[in-house]
Amino acid sequence: MPAGGTRSLWQAARPGAVLHYLGRLALVLGVATLVLPGAALLLGDRSLVAPYALLAGGLLGVGALARRWPAPPTLRRHEALVITALAFVLAPLVLALPFLRAGLGGVDAVFEAVSGVTTTGLSTAGPLAGRPPTFLFARAWMQWLGGLGFVVFSLALLHTPAAAARQLGAPGVESGDVAASVRAHARRVLGAYVALSVLGIGLLCALGAGFFDAVVHALAAVSTGGFAPRDDSLASLGPRLASGVLGLSLCGAIALPVQVGLWRGRWRSLGEDPESRALVIAIALVASWLLVCSDAGQGVIDLVLLAVSAQSTAGFSTSDPAALPAAGKAALILSMLSGGAQGSTAGGIKLLRVLMLLRLVQWLVEQTRLPSHAVSSPRFGGSALDADELLRAGAVVGLFLVVVALSWLAFLACGYAPLDALFEVVSATGTVGLSVGIARPELEPLLKGVLCADMYLGRLEIFALLVALAPRTWLGRGGS
Repeated sequence: MPAGGTRSLWQAARPGAVLHYLGRLALVLGVATLVLPGAALLLGDRSLVAPYALLAGGLLGVGALARRWPAPPTLRRHEALVITALAFVLAPLVLALPFLRAGLGGVDAVFEAVSGVTTTGLSTAGPLAGRPPTFLFARAWMQWLGGLGFVVFSLALLHTPAAAARQLGAPGVESGDVAASVRAHARRVLGAYVALSVLGIGLLCALGAGFFDAVVHALAAVSTGGFAPRDDSLASLGPRLASGVLGLSLCGAIALPVQVGLWRGRWRSLGEDPESRALVIAIALVASWLLVCSDAGQGVIDLVLLAVSAQSTAGFSTSDPAALPAAGKAALILSMLSGGAQGSTAGGIKLLRVLMLLRLVQWLVEQTRLPSHAVSSPRFGGSALDADELLRAGAVVGLFLVVVALSWLAFLACGYAPLDALFEVVSATGTVGLSVGIARPELEPLLKGVLCADMYLGRLEIFALLVALAPRTWLGRGGS
């Protein structure tokens, strides 16, 4: 069929479907937000009880009303993408409201909420000393919810059938069975995520952390979010506790479907997973490079932990990245770009896409050595690479780099040093949170907006937001 002939087949996103499922998400978010007024009571921050209670009640009320809208029997893929984009855009705007009561200005409150929900960890809130403990807990709680929400959406909504089957570890799953399989798998993923969080809290308590610190650090680590309750991130915790926190972050950067296998006793799945192997190799390479190029005064443990933080996109630090030489910053930029595993809470381009594209390049080179009549196809992980997956991987990588380049130009136009500006932009777009000092309360509001856009686009992997903004998503046959 000619390209123009497909226009008659376009199906518009149905507002009723979008509204209904956004209502369901509002109900879930409202129930999750009920934790915050309870935390305010327990922590003695009575001035924050009412704002969080009103927020939870408002979300539950709006969700109950929207959910009454009749829902169609099936949800189209572009509708799922629209819902994903709207959820990650609207949730921070709502969750930012109580931050105003914690002393933040409007722009900084939104920035903090966006950074929380997207599990980035950049902050323009200024010094944390003296902030209410509920504020510190709320930031970590938002990151924990944002990480879980992204993983469930990416498994249940964003993948093509072939990619979903790949994440399920069942290449033979039929397309018609994938939706039900992914929903069942998402429930198992939730169990693994909660179990890792509880285990993390226990581990940090055993290592000597107080209960509040253990909870806040574990929530931010498992979600690879990076919000710490101290201004120096992990520096004042000491090597043992800092290693425990970043060990949890490393676990969070492993694909949750692989974690499900580990909880079920399938330990070989970790070694057989190409992304997990690539994650460890990448950390080793970056850490080695940092050790070679950095000053002798910088500790070995600090540099290794910095490499773990960058590759897992957690954003915690025990030393200041601004103190690194240019070669060290460049290595971290590449690390933050590639990110963690697909199907994990980590950000970045994702190692699976990097490995797929590298395998494609290798295959193209191999083709030059074959006779012209030979027939072969690129293979990865024991199966042939799907053309749609390769196209999507290439498109995401290309769009990611375009966003980074345009944002970088905005910082250069405002006079920031090129390498530092690139570091900050990549950290935001990769939802990492490491900073060389540019993200701060005094940052120009326009550039705060640029970083917010980067965090949104990086977490949504750009494509979902493009679908939501495309006029053709809303024009066409509605259907049922």
